[in-house]
Amino acid sequence: MRPPRFVGAPRFVALGDSLSEGVGDPVGTGWRGWAALLADGLAEGPARFTNLAVSGAQTRDVLERQLPAALELRPELVSVVVGVNDTLRCTFDIQAVAARLDRVYQACTEQGAVLLTACLPDPGTMLGLPGALAHPLARRQRAVNAVVHALSDRYDALHLHACEGDWTTDRAMWSADRLHPGERGHRQLALRFHALLAEHGLATGPAPSPEPDFPVPTKSASLWWLATAGTGWVARRCTDLLPQLLTLAADELRHRARGTSARLDLRASAAVSAALAALSVAEQADAA
Repeated sequence: MRPPRFVGAPRFVALGDSLSEGVGDPVGTGWRGWAALLADGLAEGPARFTNLAVSGAQTRDVLERQLPAALELRPELVSVVVGVNDTLRCTFDIQAVAARLDRVYQACTEQGAVLLTACLPDPGTMLGLPGALAHPLARRQRAVNAVVHALSDRYDALHLHACEGDWTTDRAMWSADRLHPGERGHRQLALRFHALLAEHGLATGPAPSPEPDFPVPTKSASLWWLATAGTGWVARRCTDLLPQLLTLAADELRHRARGTSARLDLRASAAVSAALAALSVAEQADAA
């Protein structure tokens, strides 16, 4: 059961990848992002915030590197937003993703922390890839989101449904790379998380402003960033996926030509069900 409210400013720790690191919301020489914006509105006093999220992190990185550091801090509030980078790897395995997230969620909640989670848009759609390339990535992200939904319910997390809606199609919310929110988008995430926490009496400070502090980057500045840094960011995360993605795209086109595309969706749904069932079996074995 969630506590009625935190006593004073809670210790808040953010786990995850570049989204929680704050990529897309530059301040000075670093990143700020939704988690830092949220931290300032948790209580009337100064925030006790630690951001352990790292650009490029996958669920394995969160489990093996970020979680131990987080537990040492004994946080009262933990956000775990991760999984997109897993979908961009040739090693993607929804059962492994589910098992890692289950261990992370369990460890945080067993220590008494309130857990924040979110499901996210699929990268293929956000990047505007052709359908044959976008659909396999979308299927992977839907699988991750389904796991996050199920585990968030299991561990009584405060879950933000951020995988669809107006904010995903509003270009003003997104940075030049189309994968990370800009300042306005990060503020939107912070506002929505703040509303969830306030609804449960867990955020007593002022809600983050939806209005950006800094002017929107010019089109030329955005294109320059994309050419010099953004493209490299995407390439570093997708290089090992490309051969597999082309195979998946060919499979997508074959099924589309035969009118059997639904089989691919059913296969993905079955994999999610199997992953969650495996966790239940493991839980029963541990209890025995």
